[in-house]
Amino acid sequence: LSDVIGWMSRGPARVMQVAGKGAIAAGNDADLVVFAPDEVWTVDAATLHHRNAVSPYHGRELRGAVRATYLAGRRADVDGPAQGRFLSR
Repeated sequence: LSDVIGWMSRGPARVMQVAGKGAIAAGNDADLVVFAPDEVWTVDAATLHHRNAVSPYHGRELRGAVRATYLAGRRADVDGPAQGRFLSR
């Protein structure tokens, strides 16, 4: 899990050269997730929140689930309007 955290936070922030992202530190944006590492769930492609309606994991039982996402300290609502900002180099 610690490797995944780096791949999904520090790595992209470094590649895109975005200040204030990729680490929990004073002055950085409070972009965080609440993660339940022991939760077991079955993937249902119809309920996934992405453009492609299929998944190679459909029907598989997985462990670990995101319970909430916070962007700049505010809870992100998956059914609400898009949040965040477009990043470019």
